[in-house]
Amino acid sequence: MTKKYLDVIDPIHEFIRIFEPELKIIDTPIFQRLRRIRQLAGAHLTYPGAQHTRFEHSLGAMHLAGQAGNVLYDKGLLDLDDIPNIRLGALLHDIGHGPFSHLFEEVLQKKKISHEQIGKQLVLKTEIGDLISKAGFDKKFLSLLAFGNSKSPFMNEIISGTLSADVMDYLPRDGYFTGAEHAKIDSKRLIQSLDVYQKKLSLDKSALYSFESMMISRYQMFKAVYFHKTVRSAEVMLLESMNLADDELGLTSFSLDEYIKLTDEFVISKLLELSSRSSKLRKAKKLATDYQERRLLKCVYEKIISRTGRHIKIKTSAIRKEISKISGVDESEIFVDSLVTSSIPMTPSKRESQSIMLTTKSGSNIIEAYELPISKIPLVSAISAFMGILRVYTPQKNRKKVEIAAQRILGKRKT
Repeated sequence: MTKKYLDVIDPIHEFIRIFEPELKIIDTPIFQRLRRIRQLAGAHLTYPGAQHTRFEHSLGAMHLAGQAGNVLYDKGLLDLDDIPNIRLGALLHDIGHGPFSHLFEEVLQKKKISHEQIGKQLVLKTEIGDLISKAGFDKKFLSLLAFGNSKSPFMNEIISGTLSADVMDYLPRDGYFTGAEHAKIDSKRLIQSLDVYQKKLSLDKSALYSFESMMISRYQMFKAVYFHKTVRSAEVMLLESMNLADDELGLTSFSLDEYIKLTDEFVISKLLELSSRSSKLRKAKKLATDYQERRLLKCVYEKIISRTGRHIKIKTSAIRKEISKISGVDESEIFVDSLVTSSIPMTPSKRESQSIMLTTKSGSNIIEAYELPISKIPLVSAISAFMGILRVYTPQKNRKKVEIAAQRILGKRKT
């Protein structure tokens, strides 16, 4: 009898069991491509151990989503047949990521395309969809579930959102490979405490402290790792290089067949091979070369911005021009970086999370259920806002001039 599953060793979850339909998808070239897309883009230039990829994160998310499914099945809240769908949805949730993970999203912004939209097409229109159908699953349903758009809110929330397998995998995984000590979370406690109320994923009230701890860990990881000034320096260089070379390389004009060739090393190699026939291409090539050889830009100005609302509008191009005018440094050597993210994970529909559903049980019966606003959770409320950081970067040779100009302009600005 042929073994219908494979156990793989994972540093975060110890063992991950992969079943036959999942294994066939994992073995496709489209999924294997995720091995060549780093989870944290250029963070390895600051944290040398951050070489982990979207591949192992996808396996970890599938593993945790399956555990959540089993817990809810044991509580009589979903059918046994739902668990494989949840696992496959989590496995495929990052299939559409481009090179350098979320960094490439910033390149795609000009076309108003997201990795979720591309992922949906990969599920529906490639061999992955064929394998899903042959295994007896509905590829259209999975194309919705994997990206937070199915008609089952709590199943969407298992895969992405505040209490999701996605968050519970990437935080400890990123913490482990960067060496950061901020990402310790009790995923077992959280998963065992999951419930469903009014079709929404809920949490047993007794595990609220574990949720608080996870949110604080995420906030600290953004400050210490994801938004680290040197990590972002490398990313700013890559971003500028890709934007300058886009017309030449067609990074945002692609078919699905062309898109699945885009990996970290493929794009870097193309950037390093750019011709020198124009100043734009020469600049793109130099930025890529400096990135490759870790000659990173220097951060000369930083300002933390917080807002309770989503909109933090900063006109980076205008700031760049003004700094250039005052400092006398060429505008092409000044980089104004504006980052904004929610301190609380977004909902599957990409809206700001406003609350968490809490329940209290007696035996198997819910005796109390209520939606607790994030603002009413003291520790989480204290960090609940849209985090923003404004930074100015430049090569070492311009450091003092640009620093003085940036302080003169931005030190007086109200944000």
